[in-house]
Amino acid sequence: MDRILVLDFGGQYSQLIARRVREQRVYAEIEPCGGISLQEILSRGYSGMIFTGGPNSVYDPASPRFDSAVLDAGIPILGICYGAQLIAHMAGGTVSPAENGSEYGRTAVNAGGGALFRDVPPQSVCWMSHTDFISAVPAGFEVTAVTDKCPCAAMGDDERKIYAVQFHPEVTHTEYGRQIFSNFLFDICGCVGDWDPADFAEGIIEEYRRSLAGKKVLLALSGGVDSSVAALMLHRAVGRNLTCVFVDHGLLRKDEGDFVEDTFRRIFGVNLIRVNAGDRFLGKLAGITDPERKRKIIGEEFIRVFEEQAGRIGRVHALAQGTIYPDVIESGKGASAVIKSHHNVGGLPDVISFDRLIEPLRDLFKDEVRAVGSMLGLPPELVWRQPFPGPGLAVRIMGEITPEKVRILQEADAIFRQEVEGAGLDRGPDQYFAVLTDTRSVGVMGDARTYGYTAALRAVSTDDFMTAEWTRLPYDVLERASRRITNEVPGISRVVYDISSKPPATVEWE
Repeated sequence: MDRILVLDFGGQYSQLIARRVREQRVYAEIEPCGGISLQEILSRGYSGMIFTGGPNSVYDPASPRFDSAVLDAGIPILGICYGAQLIAHMAGGTVSPAENGSEYGRTAVNAGGGALFRDVPPQSVCWMSHTDFISAVPAGFEVTAVTDKCPCAAMGDDERKIYAVQFHPEVTHTEYGRQIFSNFLFDICGCVGDWDPADFAEGIIEEYRRSLAGKKVLLALSGGVDSSVAALMLHRAVGRNLTCVFVDHGLLRKDEGDFVEDTFRRIFGVNLIRVNAGDRFLGKLAGITDPERKRKIIGEEFIRVFEEQAGRIGRVHALAQGTIYPDVIESGKGASAVIKSHHNVGGLPDVISFDRLIEPLRDLFKDEVRAVGSMLGLPPELVWRQPFPGPGLAVRIMGEITPEKVRILQEADAIFRQEVEGAGLDRGPDQYFAVLTDTRSVGVMGDARTYGYTAALRAVSTDDFMTAEWTRLPYDVLERASRRITNEVPGISRVVYDISSKPPATVEWE
């Protein structure tokens, strides 16, 4: 099986680059730039390498670097943004601050052909995000693309098969990004394209079958697609030695606790413990308004609940979670910036009493997880269930979390989802939900003045959850949802629709 190494220099889109490679059925794995040596890279036999973007300037002595000998190692390389500048710097070129202005967002690019730009038209649109630029191209390289402000939007050395682009081909805004990746993977690296996430999952199951033989595993089950697929994989691996603990933290969607319990007891027959801990979680969250503190508190309390359950069922060797790639990158990996801590990644306490943390889906994206779920026989209603964050409604309630706010949001969210599904649009947006803001405003019902909360409705369309566009839901659907929410949910006097894309926003509000 061909493998591509994505060398991470702290770029926000590092995981997305790996996702784009996998879309071409070529396996990609990520290593932080300081976590792997050139000797290790050579020993693993990678078909190619991709240097990611990053927030630093290559001329800063403190910026992340790599062994320049990699340029003569005979491995095809594609540098992106910071990665492109690093290649130029290591090869003897010059990188300078952009005196004529930085470039951000959609940018017209003129490509001059070459192996990397096969079947890419001379003029197209790319996505730029840089304050430095390659001002002098190294010996052996030729400029292959330019923009109005960037004299070297791409360069290449065909003899050594080393290429660099200043823009981001991995984001959907770059029109021919997929073609550029295809050219690099198949024409330049000689990959075949025979990787399958289902085969990958089978390999993980077999590995756990060996390493966890005779050991008890405790799985944090939320009932979402991620933890559900993780549960099935581990059930295949360890059988009755798997115990699923479903923590109802009082922050679930309306009627969700009963749905999850019934589904897993009735359909899968796994060992399931339901813990009703709503009062406990809400007590810990009382008076807390900072989003990161909410996540940390929830992560801490989750682990403590699991430890308590483990103590009741005897010796437990491993804690399992449904962590996936987007969770990891947003919580910070290597030199990457922390966008928001996920309770099952950056939200974990420093000390836990389990020998091992198991995350069978840590290397998979959401659509890959769904493909694995289908392969394992997960029912469609679970495979295509709406994503739901581990902290639950805590990240959809602005400000302090109270039992009353939870009740209000549960009702509003249920109405919104009913209207989207009732209109046959449930497979349209990839995620849709309601948010309870901390903003109150004046309203009127009948002849009486009201002063209630503002609810925000959110729907996004995405293929990777690393970037997302707001979904253009029909006005009549939004109107019905708004009318029902303001009429049926006491405490809400106004409804707005979120039309922010990711980036700059995230999918969730907190």
